[in-house]
Amino acid sequence: MMAETTVNWTQANQRYLLAALALLKNTLESHKQESSVVEEQRPTLQHALEEAEAALPVPANLTRLCEIFKLSVFERDVLLLCAGVEFDGSFAALCASIQGYPANQNNEGLAQPTSPHVANPTFGLMLAVLSAAHWDALSPDAPLRYWHLIEVVQGNLLTTSPLRISENMLHYLVGVPYIDAHLAHLLTTLPSIAPDDLVPSQRTLAERIVAGWSHHIGISTQLPSGHDHSRNPVIQLCGEDLTGKQAIAAAVCAMLGFHLRSMNVTALPTASQDLALVIRLWERHALLHGDVLLLDCSELEQADTACVSAVTRLVQQLCSPLIVISRERLALSGLSRPMQIVDVSRPAPYEQRNLWRSSFAAYELNGQVDQLVAQFHLSASSIRTTAANVLSTIEGQDEPGILLWDACRIQARPTLDALAQRIEPQAGWDDLILPAAQRQLLQEIVAQVRQRSTVYETWNFRPGGTRGLGISALFAGASGTGKTLAAEVMAHVLRLDLYRVDLSSVVSNYVGETEKNLRRVFDAAEEGGVVLLFDEADALFGKRGEVKDSHDRYANIEVSYLLQRMEAYRGLAILTTNFKQALDTAFLRRIRFMVQFPFPDMTQRSEIWRRIFSAALPTSGLDIQQLARLNIAGGNIRNIALNAAFLAAEDGEPVQMKHLLHSAGTEYTKIEKPLTRAEIGDWI
Repeated sequence: MMAETTVNWTQANQRYLLAALALLKNTLESHKQESSVVEEQRPTLQHALEEAEAALPVPANLTRLCEIFKLSVFERDVLLLCAGVEFDGSFAALCASIQGYPANQNNEGLAQPTSPHVANPTFGLMLAVLSAAHWDALSPDAPLRYWHLIEVVQGNLLTTSPLRISENMLHYLVGVPYIDAHLAHLLTTLPSIAPDDLVPSQRTLAERIVAGWSHHIGISTQLPSGHDHSRNPVIQLCGEDLTGKQAIAAAVCAMLGFHLRSMNVTALPTASQDLALVIRLWERHALLHGDVLLLDCSELEQADTACVSAVTRLVQQLCSPLIVISRERLALSGLSRPMQIVDVSRPAPYEQRNLWRSSFAAYELNGQVDQLVAQFHLSASSIRTTAANVLSTIEGQDEPGILLWDACRIQARPTLDALAQRIEPQAGWDDLILPAAQRQLLQEIVAQVRQRSTVYETWNFRPGGTRGLGISALFAGASGTGKTLAAEVMAHVLRLDLYRVDLSSVVSNYVGETEKNLRRVFDAAEEGGVVLLFDEADALFGKRGEVKDSHDRYANIEVSYLLQRMEAYRGLAILTTNFKQALDTAFLRRIRFMVQFPFPDMTQRSEIWRRIFSAALPTSGLDIQQLARLNIAGGNIRNIALNAAFLAAEDGEPVQMKHLLHSAGTEYTKIEKPLTRAEIGDWI
């Protein structure tokens, strides 16, 4: 029924437009030649226009446009005449003839103007031909030019310059949806969302916004001096849940009967003239189509002064309804337009549980839902998407189990894979050779990750409030002592993804870039609950002495930002360093766990050598005790064993001591360490 109504209106709208053009054409013909035949046609054409108007279920777009922009009869006819030239070639011939230009005949015998420049009517022609003419209709502040309904093709004189209807207005009059080319590349259409599709906490926010906004929402159709910004306070949605903020904005617009279109500020022009055009064209679009603008400032950096200035100008000058989304509250100076700040959080744990259970109502999930919610902090959109993907693949299975957990794991991968190195965790506790104290401490960290939900949510035990609930650890020790391997073991045991972030590549000399790089990593990791391994912490966490210059001050800001994000991160964040003594003690106090990885002693090296050779690897005559005399770390042992295996494979022999000796010499040369007689002994 809706589609049929739309079709009926489209046909009736075009019929009305053609009738209005026919009546206007009669006016032009009457001016060209005084003829009783032409005059006699006018009542018939007027009646046809009235019939077409009566057949419209809702007003025609020509009528709406005139009402919205308060066009006079003369301004309406100016716009209509410019449209007529585009629709009907005989209009161009009439305009050329009235203006004294000769016309040729085309192959069909119809008169055509001799030059394309005279096909468009001029303001002088309209002043002479159309009734109720007034000079100010073409002033820059009058509706026709202020709202870019028509374009003046610049000539020597205003009265002789051709006028052309803008393409957007041409399509609008016909009833064809069209976004102006200057706006199309800036806008994204967001789907409508019913309030019931929001989780309760976000639905409450949407209803609160509607209650406060419904008394103000609208747009002033007055010209610049008449704008009243107080009618439309800006709604600013802040928080990390991007899809949640978009859903709230879409639901608000649905409840108020508006459509929502998103504009990312990174694509916003910063040049004054270009920005002014975008603002004006959006206002026009909002008036005609009932759309609300969602200004996405998620990627806005305060250090980008040009972009911040452009955003400030847009927010200040735009009079139509506006919703802004950002991570933190925007600091836009000099605003006189009221702004309502709304903080948006991801769904609460109970809301996430309800979403999972409603999606898998046909399955017995038992305690799996609690485990999912404890580990993965997903948005409502991500939960629904993940559930739909899993449900499409579990047909015939009794319960989703592992599929559901793994589907949650991969949520953050598309973004994180571009920011950090994903390590596939394969190693288990048996692969990690450490003293009992260090092993026990690692197991305690794993236990805290697993039981975080019980302590924080079920028992509501948070001695420090909501601050510092993240689980952070510092792994200190010489290179090759097992720091990365320990992180891999923990991720494997927890069945989580492990991402290695090289801090030396994250740190930037440009102000604010380091924090931006870190924020991207943490934001992407938040939903997937991954284990983050920040390698080479020394690149950022050297001893912080007295602040002597701006570089020292910004370095301290970078350190503080990383610590803040680690304390708030719901997953496990691990830092590694080869030089614990180089770290600031103030920094160490903010880390939950500190694990010292010692250099392996003789007994530990023997165990590493014993486990390094797999059952499938052919060996002959290996002396584990002799190998353990090599005073090197586990990482070097793995390199020697691997290189020896390749040497043996090339010789077509099992791995023997001679291969290991050759490989050991190569490894010692690489690390610039002499291979001593005490280590070799009777080996050679």
